[in-house]
Amino acid sequence: MTTPSPKTEPTEPAAPPTAADFYQVNRGGGLFSEAVSQHLGSRIAVFANKHRLAPTVLSVGNLGLSCLVSFVVVAAAGPVADGTIWAWPVGLLALVGWQAAYALDCSDGQLARVTGQASTAGGRTDVLCDVAAQIALVAALCATAAAQVPATPAWLLAAFAGTWMVNLVTSVMQTGAQASSMVTNSSLPVRVVKLVRDYGAVIALAGVVLTVAPQWTVWVICAFTLINGAFLAASIAFSGRQALRG
Repeated sequence: MTTPSPKTEPTEPAAPPTAADFYQVNRGGGLFSEAVSQHLGSRIAVFANKHRLAPTVLSVGNLGLSCLVSFVVVAAAGPVADGTIWAWPVGLLALVGWQAAYALDCSDGQLARVTGQASTAGGRTDVLCDVAAQIALVAALCATAAAQVPATPAWLLAAFAGTWMVNLVTSVMQTGAQASSMVTNSSLPVRVVKLVRDYGAVIALAGVVLTVAPQWTVWVICAFTLINGAFLAASIAFSGRQALRG
């Protein structure tokens, strides 16, 4: 005679993660990025999770959209400068397109962390896509500056291209056991000052300038070359002092 097995109550499937769940694991990026880009990213992550999209799909989406928008800005730089076409449609495309691409960049990490899909290869893909996307963006800004002000020095464009990557490099270095920060104060005034290094805020400014006054692009390039160059010098001094202290 066999003993009947006890009945087990059926378990309800777990509810899918919400936008709040995805946003909770965001990696910041600054005041603007946290208030806008990361929130948009969390909603993209909800959509991607619902449709079973891998985080790498979002990383590649960021790359594709960034490059497409930047290509349009490069192609239109000359016609905008000589008045053949209006500046505002191109600038508006850059403003919206670059922000959408950055939201995709925010969403891939959120999706990976919440759904347990994080991997070393995926992380590398994300960083490499970020590098390629930012190279395209820098090319777009340099093309616009050169078209608007033909006398723009080549050395300035080269310095801008080189120092632009300081943000990305330092962001990557802010992970792991070796991470440290020069400014640990997180008060609102400090965070407002740090907007000059908030990628979401910076590309928003770039998009606005391309929309309303593309002739100012060269001054934007000058400003961010000085800011990022100064931050690089300060980072070297900070890290060097820590290394000497052991």
